[in-house]
Amino acid sequence: MGAGLDLSAKNILITGGSLGLGFATAEACLRAGGRVVICARDRSNLEDALTKLKLLACHNVEAIAADVTSIKQIEGALDLLESRFGPVTSLVHAAAVQGPIGEITAVDPNEWLETVRVDLFGSFLAVRQTCARMKKSGGRIMLFSGGGASAPLPDFTAYACSKAAVVRLVETVAREMTQYRIEINCLAPGLVATRMAAQAAAAGRAPNVEPVPASLGAEAAAFLISDLAAGISGKFVAAPYDEWRDWPAHLPELHDSDIFTLRRILPRDRGMNWQ
Repeated sequence: MGAGLDLSAKNILITGGSLGLGFATAEACLRAGGRVVICARDRSNLEDALTKLKLLACHNVEAIAADVTSIKQIEGALDLLESRFGPVTSLVHAAAVQGPIGEITAVDPNEWLETVRVDLFGSFLAVRQTCARMKKSGGRIMLFSGGGASAPLPDFTAYACSKAAVVRLVETVAREMTQYRIEINCLAPGLVATRMAAQAAAAGRAPNVEPVPASLGAEAAAFLISDLAAGISGKFVAAPYDEWRDWPAHLPELHDSDIFTLRRILPRDRGMNWQ
């Protein structure tokens, strides 16, 4: 964890916190002094994760089974956080599924739609319910967007479309919530050796790139919900490639430009003199 990162004033809900990047982020937040509630659908994985996390900070972590596509269950997770630690200050949304793998004519439409429901609608609900509680005192939100948001991802249309939409959700909510001092960003952690990566490899669709440790994405996520990142909002961060640790020194440029956002590329952006 980077020097100076202090989350001791933070009450953090982490969705998808039982495995992979969500679990790694919970570890990073606890090491920085944060108070954490993790949630996930699988109770067995959740119990295993809680046991491990309590070894780091016995009194600063709780867990609850919750499905992010259910308002009632998201509210239950937020209720647990606030009853145990105090008002929610931070959300890290890591819950996601990869969905069907294959070209568009081969994938099952119902599986495709279910992926969008979990990955996009689940993101919307988690952000919506958290923002409703943060309006009084502000807060910070970080969503994992995945590499599918930054470039075409053949054979993963449901996942890629959902994650690209998550970026636009973040950019839009950032503007809506400015008046309430709520800041929100999204993060592509790079290829991490998670369950999703194993599924892609088993299907013969493993990307030809070097994996990065989950700890890098977790460190970036913890940074983005910390006070060190104050003033950074509506941005799409690539953990392995962007110098995000230095971004606080560039707040004017971040505020006054469309850098680190989704945008349409025009001919003049590529040195062409038409349109």
